[in-house]
This record gives sequence, structure tokens and C-alpha cells, in this order.
Amino acid sequence: MSELDINPRAKALIFDLDGTIIDSMPIHFIAWRNATAPYGIDFTVELFDQLAGIPLYPTVLKLNAMFGTDMDPKTLGDAKEGEYEANMHKATAIEPVVNLIKKYYGKMPMAVGTGSERRLALKALASIGLKDYFQIIIGSDNVEKHKPHPDTFLKAAEMMGVEPQFCHVFEDGILGIQAAQTGGMMVTDVRDYYKVSIGKKVY
Repeated sequence: MSELDINPRAKALIFDLDGTIIDSMPIHFIAWRNATAPYGIDFTVELFDQLAGIPLYPTVLKLNAMFGTDMDPKTLGDAKEGEYEANMHKATAIEPVVNLIKKYYGKMPMAVGTGSERRLALKALASIGLKDYFQIIIGSDNVEKHKPHPDTFLKAAEMMGVEPQFCHVFEDGILGIQAAQTGGMMVTDVRDYYKVSIGKKVY
């Protein structure tokens, strides 16, 4: 497996958070599975992958459309997020990506563009000692159109003062990869550089 690195054309780096910087996806998965189980939804790994990158409440709306349920987005979403936040301390840093962040810290602009709320993104970064590495964090509450729309990454590029074509995005989600490509950015799927841990026991 080759070492993760940046494109030589890159002038700025943008990182997704969950599943890219921090191995929190198994915790998100279990929280979603537990929250939706009372409604008869079999929340599979495949379904989780399909929904990765969609913010909290729109995910519930998407599930309602898929399964014909009438789950309240705020009630269910807050229950899921509460369980995730209570267990997020169990998540670990994704070493190849963190090594890259530390390698280029201070050498070029870096930002986080995530489908999580900014508050939770800050908490997740703090839990693995990376909160001070990013001045620019674009969360789901900072844009109206979320991944696969490119707005999250475009706003990060704008705040860094770098043209999109010179931004290199690091992602693990299909929707995030699409968002980067739509925004005209370089993109790397970080799943090629570490062992994906969805489905492993984390409790």
C-alpha cells in the first residue's frame, strides 16, 4: 500500500472528517441502527454507505422516503446524535491521514468540510488532538446545499483564498467524492489507504 500524499498541483487541502480523519463511522453506524430499529428498519452497512455524507435530519427524511415510515426528523436525529456524542470518545485517529495533516500543517492552507454540525466536528477533532490544526471548519450548519453538492468544499476553498482547481480533497464517502469532483477539485479516496472498520465491534 503506497503512502498517502498530495497532488503536486495542490495549493490547499480539504479533509472530510468522519471516516477520513477520525474512525468514527462504526459509532455513527451503531447509533443509526439503534435509533431506527424500533421503526422496523434493518439499518445495514450497505444502507449506511449509501447515506454517508448526508446531514442528520435530511438522513431521516431520506429514510422515510425509502421505507415509508413517518419518523420525526428532529426526534430521531437528536436521539441518534446523542448516542453518537456519548460514544465518540471511542473513535480513533486515522493514522495515514493524520500523518498527512501534520506533514503539511503550516506549509499550506487546510480546512475541514464535513456533513456533521460544526460543534460536533470541533469536539471530534479535539478528541484526537487535532482541534488546533484547522482554522477553517465547514459543517452542515454552515451551508444550505450539502454533499453531493460542492458547496461545502467550495466555501472552504473560498475561505482559504484558493481556486477550487488547486484544492485537493480527501474523502471516504461516495457523495463527498462526487462533491469534490463537481467542484472541479482533485480528490483522493482515503479508503484505499487504511482498513475500513465499519461493522467491527466498537462497544
